[in-house]
Amino acid sequence: MSCKDRDKLAPFSACSSVEVLLNTPAQLSLPLYLPDDETFASFWPGENPSLLAALQGALSQQHGSYLYFWSREGGGRSHLLHAACAEMSARGEAVGYVPLDKRTWFVPEVLDGMENLTLVCIDNIECIAGDAEWEMAIFDLYNRILEIGKTRLLITGDRPPRQLNLGLPDLASRLDWGQIYRLQPLSDEDKLQAMQMRAGLRGFELPEDVGRFLLKRLDREMRTLFDTLDRLDRASISAQRKLTIPFVKEALGL
Repeated sequence: MSCKDRDKLAPFSACSSVEVLLNTPAQLSLPLYLPDDETFASFWPGENPSLLAALQGALSQQHGSYLYFWSREGGGRSHLLHAACAEMSARGEAVGYVPLDKRTWFVPEVLDGMENLTLVCIDNIECIAGDAEWEMAIFDLYNRILEIGKTRLLITGDRPPRQLNLGLPDLASRLDWGQIYRLQPLSDEDKLQAMQMRAGLRGFELPEDVGRFLLKRLDREMRTLFDTLDRLDRASISAQRKLTIPFVKEALGL
């Protein structure tokens, strides 16, 4: 799905979980809305222990830092940014989350003053490639953060910084300076364990045979799998039935 297609999915609103999310001092103060199920505890690490350690290290240190990580869409990068925001917000720190796939619902000036936050997360930076106003706004924010030196800056994209096709060479150079990681995709075995962990956190059991059946019959993107699990959880509660392959076929019309 392209950035333009994603941008049409939901409007910017004061109560949407896809809005610019801020928990900031003074005039920047807005409510912080994050998915309550996207935390570090609910993220299956797969082959990403180095990235998770780097994220935790950045959040625990007492000075500013910059980290960039990338993956294909649906690889879990937004989950990790939500988790970072949730952890720092729980500590009482001021955090900001900016989903650039929804940028048409706000303006680049939303970044003004973010250098005063403890944590800034910029998601889907590939979506502003070629947008001169947004590229300059992010470049200026990066420089302000670098100058003040107290903000943890996390940025995600769908490819390495040098491959973003940015129109501003200086921004591409800045993004390439810090720690850069690829968020490795999960294997099918990892996806099965991730689904079982998700089910456990939701208070129900996902039998192995049912999990493997879902992997064979559904789109294997994790958001699709998790959304289907939530749907099955509600259906099983309503029908007072355990998750079995026959029940899953009936509930999903497979």
